[in-house]
Amino acid sequence: MQKSIALIAHDKKKLDLAIFAKDHSAVFSKFHLIATSTTGGVLQDKARLEVERLRSGPEGGDLQVGARIAEDKVLAVIFFRDPLTAQPHEPDVSALMRICDVHNVPLATNLGTAEAIVAWIEEQIQEGTLDARS
Repeated sequence: MQKSIALIAHDKKKLDLAIFAKDHSAVFSKFHLIATSTTGGVLQDKARLEVERLRSGPEGGDLQVGARIAEDKVLAVIFFRDPLTAQPHEPDVSALMRICDVHNVPLATNLGTAEAIVAWIEEQIQEGTLDARS
């Protein structure tokens, strides 16, 4: 079974994530993508990617992603966080980060680490060790 890639972004980072996703659409289009609701809408509109939209972050979307991680259904999480703005659902964000650590799921929280995850995924695809729909 192919695992999903989760894409999440705080409000001030949604456009940055959409640009990143569009730049790497050749990779992302090979996977089932999940995203929190508003982020998923931006990704569909701006990056033209097919995305399963979960609840918004404040309504538990981060926790839905966490549940899928616990079920071993997520390959990696790319979460463009806004470190300069307080988030009302910060405990949910901390829980998501913790579940990634517990289950050894790669988590990118900025452009640099997101680039590293995409490079890792591309390498896995080339080596044939990763199930990607083509």
